Amino acid sequence: MCRVVDLQQAVLAKNDASAHTLRAEMTARGTAVVNILSSPGSGKTALLERELLLARERSVPVAALTADLATENDAARLARSGVPVKQVLTDGLCHLEAAMLGGHLDGWLPGDTRLLFVENVGNLVCPASYDLGETLRVVLASVTEGEDKPLKYPTAFGLAHLVVVTKTDIAAAVEFDEAAFRAHVDQVNPGVEVVLTSARRGQGVGALLDRALAAADGAPPHEPVMARRADAPHHTHAGTMTHTHP
Repeated sequence: MCRVVDLQQAVLAKNDASAHTLRAEMTARGTAVVNILSSPGSGKTALLERELLLARERSVPVAALTADLATENDAARLARSGVPVKQVLTDGLCHLEAAMLGGHLDGWLPGDTRLLFVENVGNLVCPASYDLGETLRVVLASVTEGEDKPLKYPTAFGLAHLVVVTKTDIAAAVEFDEAAFRAHVDQVNPGVEVVLTSARRGQGVGALLDRALAAADGAPPHEPVMARRADAPHHTHAGTMTHTHP
């Protein structure tokens, strides 16, 4: 067991070093990275497509990188926005890592990119522990997933700078309890903003873009309580992100 823990610490420490380097490089070039996490089927691709279209309408230089175990379906959808899009196939790996991300950006990301949206692999376990050198970490949950999602995945929600609820157009049909969801989010991440969205009806569209631009302009993101705990993955996105494990 000790060897497993030591190996995990070594892997995360190596990733943290890569993330620190990538964050410095992105900051120097004026690009803010937005790391988007969610379960499969949460609607993050649909929402991101709307956000990218809006960014193009506003003449904001943006790009998107989407990661999946297989297929290029999401990249094809996002490319309809007309912004630079790249698909990363992880060949079974359940998350992106900073070095992997940096390698795919090299020679591809346009020099004037203001925002890079990274659509992480669809799950709320593995990606939660890996810093990608992001400026803003966003976690999505659809109304169909249940109000206790934040309690089931405390690391993912507990380290988020922003929480986005999707598919609110069907909230009544699935009897989504917004108050309960907000209460559960507050248990693991007190004070984090929760934004309600519907890509289909346009509710909340633009909020993610606005928050990302604010972060890119230097507005300090929400600081999760979990990020200050010595017994949890420790994220300090103003400069570096480190992980401390027992």
